[in-house]
Amino acid sequence: MKKSKMTQTNEKIAQNVTEGYKKIEEGVVSGYKKIEEGVVGGYKKIEEGAVNSFNKISDKFVDRFLTKEGESVEEAKERLSKEQKERETVKPETKSENQ
Repeated sequence: MKKSKMTQTNEKIAQNVTEGYKKIEEGVVSGYKKIEEGVVGGYKKIEEGAVNSFNKISDKFVDRFLTKEGESVEEAKERLSKEQKERETVKPETKSENQ
């Protein structure tokens, strides 16, 4: 059966509208992806800066106050970590035992 000219025109319009919506969708998705990449990239830079700054401050503190003579910062951190683990494995006294 042959389609009427009105039906053919309506189908062309529907096809053009659908293509238009697809182009809009692609543009919006592309825009959101760019925003996402910018936000995530910015966050990672901030996080990296904060971690690096903390590590520098931590290293200076350990160097200034916690190293023993002739000990490097890394050695002091390892020693402190071992000491902390040893303290955690020793059963702490309870309050009732102290009373």
